[in-house]
Amino acid sequence: MLQIKFEQREQLKQKPGQSQLGFGRYFTDYMFSMDYTEEQGWHDAKITPYQNIEMSPASQSIHYGQSVFEGLKAYRIDDGIQLFRPDQNFKRLNQSLARLEMPQIDEAVALEGLKELVKLEQDWVPSEPGQSLYIRPVVFATEPFLGVRPANQYKFLIILSPVGAYYGDGQLLPTKIYVEDEYVRAVRGGVGFAKVAGNYAASLLAQSKAAKLGYDQVLWLDGVEQKYVEEVGSMNIFFVYGNKLVTPALNGSILPGITRKSILELAQSLGYEVEERKIAIEEVFNAAKNGEITEIFGSGTAVVVSPVGEIKYKDEVAVINDFKTGDVTNKLYEIYTSIQNGKVEDTFGWTVKITD
Repeated sequence: MLQIKFEQREQLKQKPGQSQLGFGRYFTDYMFSMDYTEEQGWHDAKITPYQNIEMSPASQSIHYGQSVFEGLKAYRIDDGIQLFRPDQNFKRLNQSLARLEMPQIDEAVALEGLKELVKLEQDWVPSEPGQSLYIRPVVFATEPFLGVRPANQYKFLIILSPVGAYYGDGQLLPTKIYVEDEYVRAVRGGVGFAKVAGNYAASLLAQSKAAKLGYDQVLWLDGVEQKYVEEVGSMNIFFVYGNKLVTPALNGSILPGITRKSILELAQSLGYEVEERKIAIEEVFNAAKNGEITEIFGSGTAVVVSPVGEIKYKDEVAVINDFKTGDVTNKLYEIYTSIQNGKVEDTFGWTVKITD
């Protein structure tokens, strides 16, 4: 069994009101950490007060970007707290670590550390509809060295943040997305499939460009031909053709979203046809205009699903389903969130209960 040191906080924080949460603004009393050196491997597992950390100005993560992270949530249910598919997050974390030549973490150890942390912080899990405790595991290089090579010292942290409902009134409101045709997010053979900090930094310029045009998110095209749809800035993308869901096939430059994976499995269980393939942006526009595409939605941890009501590509705009949230999107959202919140039976084995 993992031995976790514990450092008591002198005084607990005052918790924010549940109506004030937003996203990523408040942090709980404690955090989990481990350190890595070549000599000892991963060691010194501990739960300490949430606090600033000391790093050398020469830490390699600052200069060369060896930093990866994950995002998942804990939910308050009628008889305790549960996680949603945490094994998939730690599996993907190791895939990201491998891509950046960083030491992988024992997934069972990471999960045990997470469980202990959430048990300790269970009073921070909010209870209003749509609310949850956001969980951010992150690994980054700490070795003070200005040479370009894999670092030999790293830190692993898990921090927690109570978050409000993404849809404040419970209604799924369609978003507007802008198709980026100048910048690219990733190319096959690169780090697009990994949850690497730099991927998000590289997306910010295009996101600001879209916002100035009045759009909520960027839809990225492939980095070679800029012809095929890949993903939205913080989500995977789905196109609904009546009773069929189509999403871009994973190709090495698309993040293998856990919500994406779960939506595909859920949709199949509900009798929808699912298809993963290359899909050209021209097909999307033509199919949207002639009504063949009946709905579009994004998927991700923060939103679960986010309906898309309008897409802008070059000088052309396509409106989807009269800018209304479709029946398929609504159905998937309702069932998916009901599993997360313990309102319906989890027949998939996705949830992990950590308190009674």
